[in-house]
Amino acid sequence: MATRAQHISQRERRWIIATVMLGTVSTITAATIVNVAFPALIAKFHIGHDSLQWVAAGFLGAMTTTMLATAWLVETHGQRRTFIAALAIFLASSALGAASFTPEVLIVSRVLQGAAAGILQPLAMIALFEVFPAERRGSAMGLFGLGIVLVPAIGPSIGGILLESFGWRSIFLLPLPFCIAGLVLGWRFLPGRHGGGAGARFDWAGFVLLAATLASLLSVPVIGHRAGWASIALAAIVVLTLLLLTTFIAWEFRARAPLLALRLFAGGGFRATALVALAYGMGLFGTTYLIPVFVQDVAGYSPSRAGALLIVPGLGLAVTIALAGRWTDRIEPRCIVIAGLALFALSSLLLAFAGRSTGFAVLGIWLLIGRIGLGMIIPALSVAAVQALDERYIAYAASSVNFVRQLGGAIGVNLLAVLLEWRLGVHGAAGAATAFQECFWVVTIAFAAATAAAWSIRRHRPENH
Repeated sequence: MATRAQHISQRERRWIIATVMLGTVSTITAATIVNVAFPALIAKFHIGHDSLQWVAAGFLGAMTTTMLATAWLVETHGQRRTFIAALAIFLASSALGAASFTPEVLIVSRVLQGAAAGILQPLAMIALFEVFPAERRGSAMGLFGLGIVLVPAIGPSIGGILLESFGWRSIFLLPLPFCIAGLVLGWRFLPGRHGGGAGARFDWAGFVLLAATLASLLSVPVIGHRAGWASIALAAIVVLTLLLLTTFIAWEFRARAPLLALRLFAGGGFRATALVALAYGMGLFGTTYLIPVFVQDVAGYSPSRAGALLIVPGLGLAVTIALAGRWTDRIEPRCIVIAGLALFALSSLLLAFAGRSTGFAVLGIWLLIGRIGLGMIIPALSVAAVQALDERYIAYAASSVNFVRQLGGAIGVNLLAVLLEWRLGVHGAAGAATAFQECFWVVTIAFAAATAAAWSIRRHRPENH
């Protein structure tokens, strides 16, 4: 690893940055750009939010599962083969999404996209850490991270323009040129597998159990809404989910190479950090689902105007992340986390009073407050997750927190979309604003509860390290 970093040329490093950024940008674009098309997809396929949510939750759920396999895939097959295979799957599934004529095909394409994205995003970190020496990794990650945080800021705006000009299918075609360029560069610049020994052990049983558990868990609200909250069907899926979850946990504790280091969750401080990460994912991805639909269906915005609304808050998120890293070195991490959660709760509370007459600038400011809060949380939460752990557990802790955050995103989209569909049915078209307001109230309460949980995050005590 270090030898490769020492002998690689500066030119080759730049090409590797460009290669992995193409793959990661393609996946992040796909994750965020489709949000402005939700009203158009509802109209096209004549479905409700309880069905549409699989377009977003299916992507996030698949991504949550496969990201745990990236390290094994790279060690077993090498960076080049893993990157090319994942990017090829992502390209094919994007084309399938653009060609979809039924909601089922569209959902399958999004699940495949998410599965590929879950491999590509961690792979980028592995590639950069391998080719940059320790003293230069910070600047490399800064350059790479700048592009990563800017994409979600401008992606919805680009998606809105494409949607108005060429229709919703063009949104799925946008990543294709980046994928093709990434395939060419990946074959040229990414390394193959190091060594010729047997690959590392992988927890296939745990992987299958986790995928089944997530699929069953995300089905619970949908079945409850459709079949009734006192139905036999709901009881059956709840029992199945609990059975799968119990089996997964039991297996992980006895597996030789577990997907998740569940023993870390025994510590109260780490458990509190994981709860905050779960809430973070729910809030970020859940509101990212709600807001473009709200401003189009209630406020009457065009798709491009809906996307433009998210630009300044997205840029605010990027700037705050950069600043919060420095704050975390000087201020107790849990204090920053609590402040960030409070700001996001305030933003959601303000949005709970939004309606047809709420101005563009006012909505933008309210969203900016929440994105600043989320930006404060990211670096501080990463530090809080590992500050009380032995050094050999740091990688496991970082992976676990990232997993929980993505899981929160899938659950947040799932719950809020089903809640929205339910409340729209109660209030009718005339009460659409009220239905959205109730969803934002739920987010507010969830983040207020997460603020209380954040007090349990352990204080930073250097002498205990």
